[in-house]
Amino acid sequence: MIFRAPATSANLGPGFDCAAVALDLWNELEVTEGDGDGVAVEGEGAGELPGDDTNLALRAYGLLADPAGKRFRFTNRIPLERGLGSSASAIALGLVAARPDLPAEELLAAGLALERHADNLAAALVGGVTLTWQGRVVRIADTLPLTPVAIVPRERTSTEASRRTLPATVSHADAAANAAHAALLAAGAAAGDAELFAAGLDDRLHEPYRPSAALEAVKTDLPPGARGATLSGSGPSVIVWADDAEACARDLEGRFPEHDVLVLDVSPTGAL
Repeated sequence: MIFRAPATSANLGPGFDCAAVALDLWNELEVTEGDGDGVAVEGEGAGELPGDDTNLALRAYGLLADPAGKRFRFTNRIPLERGLGSSASAIALGLVAARPDLPAEELLAAGLALERHADNLAAALVGGVTLTWQGRVVRIADTLPLTPVAIVPRERTSTEASRRTLPATVSHADAAANAAHAALLAAGAAAGDAELFAAGLDDRLHEPYRPSAALEAVKTDLPPGARGATLSGSGPSVIVWADDAEACARDLEGRFPEHDVLVLDVSPTGAL
């Protein structure tokens, strides 16, 4: 059988550790019966990701079923360590391949043994725009009123290293501003209102402490057709939110020739 799981963009500006969106960029896993165990990886991470039972997706599979006697072939399209949820996608693939019958919240609970960031994993499992809290997940929208255009640098970022740059506390003013923006963001997503969604993109909890030249450049001078930008996960990728994605992408390609620029859609479905 063949299983698929999407890329994700977590945090969504002020939605730190809570909000995420599934993107129409997919990793695939084919599971077949075999005389012996085997793992093959094609595409992103080929020759780098483990070809044995230490592979993250196999570890996720092993949480719910026995991988012995099966062969696993991965076709990966999500860049590694770029803030686009490659780890969450791998875990989602393993979980769904092992137990496709389980509800999303049970899969999420199992996967948290390997992925501490529930927002990323929830979006990979459920699809659309998700909110996650205390082990629960809800999809508030199938899509968004603006199109995500990703700026994907060649360099990588460690989520754990990036997280260590965050302060233990923030000011009351910053916390209040983030609460307001998060409310606007969620309202805009749920209502399909581009004005509300764009008004809610500003963040004061994590983006100021994760320096990104690309994010700063885009926010200072928005490309034609763009309404705002967010750091994707902990970076380094940046999502530019556009109502004219093609014009936005053309401008970004000229400004960031050393990076990949991807026009993506929100995926209304998660791992399957």
